[in-house]
Amino acid sequence: MGFPVDGFESALRYDARPEDIFISTYPKCGTTWMQHLVWLILNGGEPLGPEQKMTEVIPHLEEVGAEVVGRLPDPRVIKTHLPVGLVRLDPWTRVIYVARNPFDCAVSFFHHTRGFVNHYDFAGGTFEDYLECFISGEVDFGDYFENVSGWLARRGERRFLLTTYERMSEDSGRVVRDVAEFLGPALRRAVADEELMAKILRHSGFAAMSKDQLRWASARPEGMPPFVRRGVVGDWKTYFSPEGARRLIERVEACPAALTMEAIWPDIMAEARDFARG
Repeated sequence: MGFPVDGFESALRYDARPEDIFISTYPKCGTTWMQHLVWLILNGGEPLGPEQKMTEVIPHLEEVGAEVVGRLPDPRVIKTHLPVGLVRLDPWTRVIYVARNPFDCAVSFFHHTRGFVNHYDFAGGTFEDYLECFISGEVDFGDYFENVSGWLARRGERRFLLTTYERMSEDSGRVVRDVAEFLGPALRRAVADEELMAKILRHSGFAAMSKDQLRWASARPEGMPPFVRRGVVGDWKTYFSPEGARRLIERVEACPAALTMEAIWPDIMAEARDFARG
């Protein structure tokens, strides 16, 4: 199973509207977390119910295609994992981009890949094998470094909001306020209400999102990690070898956004270099 070819091709032809709100990420960088956070902000802190599906209320453009997205009411909220060069944005389209450090991203994507047994033949794969594919960009949705470099080049644009998985973990309240302000003055004023803010934070937290996971993704076989797995920063140290860390550091240093990535994750990059030295 995979994305319908017609849907994917039509997604590449989708012309974003000024009212659209794009949530863009490389996979496993906080996509579903940000989708639900935006949903909560737009819906008065009311979470998706157990019978609702995130794929229906904030659809994945390249999975469902342009026609399905086009039927959504304004403002459309749309998810994409496409690199920036493949998304036809209007100058007024809002884009929220969530970046995650490549070490934790690789670990999370490894578990994602082996858990979706109907999509990938990797249930018995090792992290070492997966890391080789990740470093070379031979994984679903292509090269992490191409995706991150392209989108980070938009930093500073008026209709572009950059946040990180790490910031969402460390200061969720600040991220909620940033997103609400980005989406408009009325929402900025709304989240100033302490009761609403507390409700949003409660329903977007790991404990709440770990429940009723069929809201986010299809069921996984018994024995596989859940879709919402751990929600922490630094899990990579459990899986990486010093040699693996060294090779991924080299890949970071060779990518166009190397300096930006170093500025975004200085502590993680320093920790990874220490780890690589054994």
